[in-house]
Amino acid sequence: MDIFEQLEHVDLRYKEINSMLSDPEITKDTNKLTALSKEEGELRETVQEFQKLKEVTKELQDIEEMLNESLDPEMKELAEMEQEEMAAEKEALEEKLKLLLIPKDENDGKNIIMEIRGAAGGDEAQLFAGDLFHMYQKYADHQGWKTEILEASSTSIGDFKEIILSISGKDVYSKLKFESGAHRVQRIPETESQGRVHTSTATVVALPEVEEVEVNIDPSDIRVDIYRASGAGGQHVNMTDSAVRLTHEPTGIIVAMQDERSQLKNREKAMKVLRSRVYDYYERAAQAEVDAERKSTIGTGDRSERIRTYNYPQGRVTDHRINLTVHKLEQVLDGDLDEIIEELSLQSQVERLEGL
Repeated sequence: MDIFEQLEHVDLRYKEINSMLSDPEITKDTNKLTALSKEEGELRETVQEFQKLKEVTKELQDIEEMLNESLDPEMKELAEMEQEEMAAEKEALEEKLKLLLIPKDENDGKNIIMEIRGAAGGDEAQLFAGDLFHMYQKYADHQGWKTEILEASSTSIGDFKEIILSISGKDVYSKLKFESGAHRVQRIPETESQGRVHTSTATVVALPEVEEVEVNIDPSDIRVDIYRASGAGGQHVNMTDSAVRLTHEPTGIIVAMQDERSQLKNREKAMKVLRSRVYDYYERAAQAEVDAERKSTIGTGDRSERIRTYNYPQGRVTDHRINLTVHKLEQVLDGDLDEIIEELSLQSQVERLEGL
């Protein structure tokens, strides 16, 4: 099926949706109306650009017919110039429509649950986990997004062994979905008296935040344990049974929360994280066959896969998936991730386009 045939199918579906949206029976069904309105919005730009393409194609045909006729030199020159302009516009429209035809990632518009953990490297890895947290927090601020710490496990040196946060705003997942993986740092630790560069790692997991209706979790599959919180947090920590641990028995996924004084609030936060982890578990299982057949340049999303190196002595950041190196380490750690994220998104678009 060529691009015109695909676009004709999209055009027909768009007309069908608009017809359904004016049906009184459809307007009574809120869920169906919402779903159709969303689909109409997603197809609208494609259909509009397709109409432009059809108009430009018709104009090109008219010009070609003119050029087959006997024209005086001046008219022929004008027609050829117009033909060249129309051909360039047609090519640009076709390229744009190819991108618009790429299937949308249904999670792109969602908020995310992000988990950052110190991995190999002891205290230095945990310090780096804190650096990554501050980097994403600053990036979120630049984007006008909201961040909320759901759970944090502090270390004796003041940074994070583990931190779980939610980031909410416009198209958060579309921007941060490629951040999952192992991040490596190369630098001289403050405690290193010989001035040797050490290598440490921290892992990042970015999960789409999902609603209850999007993932089917049977309440009977969840084991709930209530226990007394421990660690810093005030007198309530050791006096009330406010900490909550949820275990999803079919997958073995465990989420524990204790940051809030309220058992109910801890349970709500734990369920938010559990839903995202269970959704991700089943999504990754369903994608396993595809990944086995086609290894993506930007990676499989494997949590142990090294995706990026932050090299302090050279002041550079290298994303190994797309062989991109930028010599602005300080700016990146201050939340300037736009260049890296745009290149990753572009590579993803190219791969998906090739897969059409």
